[in-house]
Amino acid sequence: MDPIVGYLDGADIGVIVSYFVIIFAVGIWSSLRNRGSVGGYFLAGRSMHWIPVGASLFASNIGSGHFIGLAGSGASSGIAKAVFEYNAAFTLGLLGWLFLPVYIASG
Repeated sequence: MDPIVGYLDGADIGVIVSYFVIIFAVGIWSSLRNRGSVGGYFLAGRSMHWIPVGASLFASNIGSGHFIGLAGSGASSGIAKAVFEYNAAFTLGLLGWLFLPVYIASG
């Protein structure tokens, strides 16, 4: 029996709706929690530990293009092209070392 393409079962719809409800609830909760100021909302009240900040930076910097595209580039052009993004670790470390004191001093 051939599967019907594009058919969503009740469980599929339930998972999708649950996902959007949870995301909406987290957004409302976080906006009510840090309602005092824009800085409190966008900077999480300056109370974030370095692990979620680093994970956010990593997630913002790495995407599916890195895993697929750089693997293909490495296969076709060699390891020098595949490890191109290792330069980003040096650059991000340098920028953090230069700008972090400025951000901390700004309050």
